[in-house]
Amino acid sequence: MDAGWAEVRALETEIAELQRACKKLPAPHVPKSFEKILPSDSKEWESSKALKNQLEHLEVELSFLGSLTGLNVRNYSKKTKDLTNAEMIEKGIKKVMQSHRLSGNCRMVSFQLEFQILEIETKENSSSMITDLNIIMEPTEYSELSEFVCRVEERRDLLMFFRSLHFFMEWYEHRKNTFKYFKDKYPDTVHLSEGPSSHCMEIRSASQPGFELMVVWRIQIDEEGKVLPKLDLLTKVPHRALQLDKRKVIETAPLNFRALLGTLGIEAALQSLINCFV
Repeated sequence: MDAGWAEVRALETEIAELQRACKKLPAPHVPKSFEKILPSDSKEWESSKALKNQLEHLEVELSFLGSLTGLNVRNYSKKTKDLTNAEMIEKGIKKVMQSHRLSGNCRMVSFQLEFQILEIETKENSSSMITDLNIIMEPTEYSELSEFVCRVEERRDLLMFFRSLHFFMEWYEHRKNTFKYFKDKYPDTVHLSEGPSSHCMEIRSASQPGFELMVVWRIQIDEEGKVLPKLDLLTKVPHRALQLDKRKVIETAPLNFRALLGTLGIEAALQSLINCFV
């Protein structure tokens, strides 16, 4: 132990001597030619550093927006064509057509967009409008999106497309996770005939063969682009059971289920249905 402390003290002494020696060294001479260059290089260096910091900040913001909205743009290109002719120039009118192409994804759905924007600028004012819009979606298994995409292309409404796609995929993930939760919790009672991404959930009773409830959960996008879930209940029971159902419980089950949704919410309403078969 004493030998170790002695080695430490020796190193401390050596460092102190080196520090004293460094202080005695003369200041380095900088040629005047370098003195003229250094300030300029320093400014350029600071500018480059600022641009790098700004780029890193933008990358962080884009990453945050991507995680927040689920929307990510992978590729983008733009072409501009000047449509101004001699007569327009005389009148002080400028006409430009911009052609845009971009591809990206919203969670697991990929999309490709091609659209054109016509810009017209006069002495008094300026205007721009989307003249053409084409959308390709992959995969095509999301049947609820097909009609919506056609409507967006007709209206040439890019804002509606991105906003509604974001909320659609949020509801899609919620439906998928909800069905998976009940399937994992009640594997013998809950069945997903179309797999994990199914929009239907079957509830069957092992003790009462022939009795089955089916929850159909669709995601609707209205004319204004508002995304709403729509759940319906279908029943499948033996004919003899229908004859014995004097109180019309089975017949009124779909209507009562909708009332239950409004009172309890989706998860609790589904749980109450499953409890009838467990």
